[in-house]
Amino acid sequence: MNIIQSGITAENSSIAIIIARFNEFINKNLLLGALDTLKRIGQVHEENILKIYVPGTYEIPTIASYIAKSGKYDAIIAIGTIIKGQTDHFKYIANDTSSSLSRISTQYFLPITLGILTTKNIEQSIERSGTKMGNKGSDAALAALEMINVMKKLKKVIYY
Repeated sequence: MNIIQSGITAENSSIAIIIARFNEFINKNLLLGALDTLKRIGQVHEENILKIYVPGTYEIPTIASYIAKSGKYDAIIAIGTIIKGQTDHFKYIANDTSSSLSRISTQYFLPITLGILTTKNIEQSIERSGTKMGNKGSDAALAALEMINVMKKLKKVIYY
């Protein structure tokens, strides 16, 4: 029986982080959590991290697709916050964004992790961006680090 699993140190990896500016006061904390995890735990060198800002969460997949197609990065971390308003608009944004990112990830065999909050209110967003409920940006960075290493091991076993 062969088993592939991996740790979270990925010091020579190149990682792109796409950050939505909309709800910036929340996304800033998610980004700080992701960066701290990448550098301190993952040992990723700062010069190997590309930060790209886009207007909102809905715009993240377009840039993710462009980055994935380049083949220059080992993973993408998506950072954004979608807060429910008076209408169901947030559902469409959340569904389209996550579906598009999943499709891009599988199309290019590139880990794309979600540090995207979908919450009912600002309080829930604050709780998930570094207080009571942890930091989902940090969680996304941990997932990216592990996936980078799993993919590297998998490439040694499976040949295309």
